[in-house]
Amino acid sequence: MSGEILDNRGRGSAGWSWPSVHPEGRKFALITGVLSVGAAVMAWETIAWPLAFLTLGVVAFFRDPVRVTPRDERVIVSPADGIVTLIQKVAPPRELCADDGSGVRGMSPDPVTRVSIFMSVFDAHINRSPIGGTIRRVVYIPGRFINADLDKASEENERQHFLVERSDGLQVGFTQIAGLVARRIVPFVKGGDIVAGGQRIGLIRFGSRVDVYLPAGTEPRVIIGQTMVAGETVLAEIGMAPMIEGIGQ
Repeated sequence: MSGEILDNRGRGSAGWSWPSVHPEGRKFALITGVLSVGAAVMAWETIAWPLAFLTLGVVAFFRDPVRVTPRDERVIVSPADGIVTLIQKVAPPRELCADDGSGVRGMSPDPVTRVSIFMSVFDAHINRSPIGGTIRRVVYIPGRFINADLDKASEENERQHFLVERSDGLQVGFTQIAGLVARRIVPFVKGGDIVAGGQRIGLIRFGSRVDVYLPAGTEPRVIIGQTMVAGETVLAEIGMAPMIEGIGQ
């Protein structure tokens, strides 16, 4: 199904299939798998079984499922799987606003809506671009590894900022933030690359968070506690500011 055009008028076809494992995780699965087999050969069952389950966990963590991304210039899609834990009005990170000497225009420093998506170790950790356009900035910031679910993680944790700009000048910034267990942020793109909405742009190993900074005048179409699917869930519609309420049930 990957790369196939599907629509809401019945065009295309889809079916369930096992998700692939991203190459970044295959080496870890191979290591734990070999250790598990070795322990089994040596009849060390108390070690072999935990290693076998660890191998399955690694494979599940680095799964890379195919996602169907809406092709609509009005929508911003979720860059991450996980739960919406924070929606706040804040100023974008200074790394996305300040003049970096490259001549590339940054975001306005005025407050915008930030949507924070927390990824547990059970979520797929491949992150995707919320819009199509050109990667204008990729800025890595070393930092701490406090709980990514806390608000201050946006300022204190190890993180990586991205700024994507469409051909019409609209910009969306988003940030990968490491967490308590996460110890590596892996980018798949660099400044100047052209990406499609929903395209894979990187991953964070072992539990973390992604913040999205929406354009001025745009509010999220999601609510606190909602489950997000990277590359598929419509996070916002550009220029729209609907009031949405929900109920946990």
